[in-house]
Amino acid sequence: MDYINYLIIVLFLFFMFKRFVPAKGVKHITTTELKAELNNNKNKQFVDVRTVEEYKGNHIKGFKNIPLHELTQQAGRELSKDKEIVLICQSGMRSQGASKILKKLGFPNVTNVKGGMRAWRN
Repeated sequence: MDYINYLIIVLFLFFMFKRFVPAKGVKHITTTELKAELNNNKNKQFVDVRTVEEYKGNHIKGFKNIPLHELTQQAGRELSKDKEIVLICQSGMRSQGASKILKKLGFPNVTNVKGGMRAWRN
């Protein structure tokens, strides 16, 4: 019985580790660096993965809203693999998850904004 408990704990820790570890090959930038990226936006796609309501409440000009729960379905239609994709959300967690999804879908150039919109407002 003890082995089952240990196995459950190990599996739980593994899944938590996988959830919070950044995806390989994803660039991470600060909101200060994002301001420079917005001025040099050739070959870049800016995507806000928050909900439609969050996006309508406050967003950065130039960012397209593709909610995280729709990203897998819309990525092939809405995004180009030839351009860098810059992702933002409220705190950086959803955009980190979105970066993992896009990497799995074969998008080579993915960037996550650390701290998200919270950091942008400060």
